Amino acid sequence: GGNRGMPGAVILAAKAALRSGAGLVSVVTRPEHISAVASACAEATVHGSVNGELPETLNPEISCIAIGTGLGQDAWAHRLLSESAKLDITMVLDADALNLITDKNIQLTSLHIITPHPGEAARLLSVSSADIQNDRYTAAKKLHELLAGTVVLKGSGTIVFDGDQLKVCPFGNPAMAVAGMGDVLTGVIAALVAQGMEINRAAAAGVCLHAMAGDKAADGHDRGMLASDVINQLQSVFCS
Repeated sequence: GGNRGMPGAVILAAKAALRSGAGLVSVVTRPEHISAVASACAEATVHGSVNGELPETLNPEISCIAIGTGLGQDAWAHRLLSESAKLDITMVLDADALNLITDKNIQLTSLHIITPHPGEAARLLSVSSADIQNDRYTAAKKLHELLAGTVVLKGSGTIVFDGDQLKVCPFGNPAMAVAGMGDVLTGVIAALVAQGMEINRAAAAGVCLHAMAGDKAADGHDRGMLASDVINQLQSVFCS
């Protein structure tokens, strides 16, 4: 991820993945963002992609692909998603990756987790955000019918639905309704998948651990928190 003007999103995802136990995190982004990513997250390897191609320098032993954080919807983003979708590797799809899948009719053949917020879910299902919020359980089930995989419908009481069991996260707080929080969640879930956890368990565990870290970072306050504050609490939540 990290299309023009949006390196912060992929930086947050990478940092969250590392704090969640991923042993190696590689970032594929615009060449002009290599320095920004490398300086903000020295522990990750960074690869530039000029036209949306997957770089030959990318580690071939990838166990999970997280895509969509700051991805955009231009030709660069489309090619990067299309090439990633051809690989038989579990994917965590967020934000613009979800929009591109439906707009460009990209087929997903590998195991995958989708993580829309209500606005993205509304676009995917061609309804209003109010419709999503009025019946979140039904929305999660319809998203699964549309894109299969495991659905993470973000929001107050995030829902996880794998086509069989529907789970609701009891943690989280209003201070988490800020930019970048979904990027952090994507990194957390991807890290759990990369460590060998089944995708439905990784989605549910990732949602709860992310929310618990958010509660710890908020410390009873309902505003003023940053997504990076949650990343700073992930290690303590995972190890408690």
